[in-house]
Amino acid sequence: MEITTITTRFVLNVSVNCYLVEGSDGYVLIDTGAPGRRRTIETQLDRAGCRPGNVKLIIVTHGDRDHAGNAAYLRDAFGAPIGMHSDDAGIVEQGDMFWNRTAPNRLAQTLLNRLMGLSGADRFAPDVLLQDGEDLSGYGLEARVLSLPGHSRGSIGVLTAAGDLFCGDLLANVDRPNLWSIIDDHAAARSSVARLRGLPVHTVYPGHGSRFAWTPDAIST
Repeated sequence: MEITTITTRFVLNVSVNCYLVEGSDGYVLIDTGAPGRRRTIETQLDRAGCRPGNVKLIIVTHGDRDHAGNAAYLRDAFGAPIGMHSDDAGIVEQGDMFWNRTAPNRLAQTLLNRLMGLSGADRFAPDVLLQDGEDLSGYGLEARVLSLPGHSRGSIGVLTAAGDLFCGDLLANVDRPNLWSIIDDHAAARSSVARLRGLPVHTVYPGHGSRFAWTPDAIST
């Protein structure tokens, strides 16, 4: 199984990762980057061998702009369905990142939605609602979906049979492996990390930062 990491700049010094995973009969794309980096992402997908029809599924780990921003565009370009958890569907359908999160004051909510919410043209309804434990072998990938709330209520990860975990924004590795700096529900995030300690995870591929080897004490919560 080949994994291609596509990293693009989002805002300021924040970069975000998409992951193209080669399965038995095509590819699964995990996260899609922000709309402003669309050309870079398309170029790298093309170099990796992506063509219309051979992307079997686009997985959005959560609804924020830097992960879901190109999902609708790439669905049209590659003819691939979009899968995500129902608890984040309202974020991408309405462009409101606080649809399932604790909202700050109105001014901050407006400003953050301009930065992190989807514009009208990039909003979409998911084609597949992925649930915890769902088997992805039907899309050519020996992996399952994990519910990993904390960053958002509907955050999910993908754990392959080989022990590769694509964790969205639950974890990051910018300076060192840690919880991502933006967590909506810290108790839920700690529970998600505790769950990972009991699973056969070998390598973590985070939404931000570089991959890292997983050990039970890799993350301090």
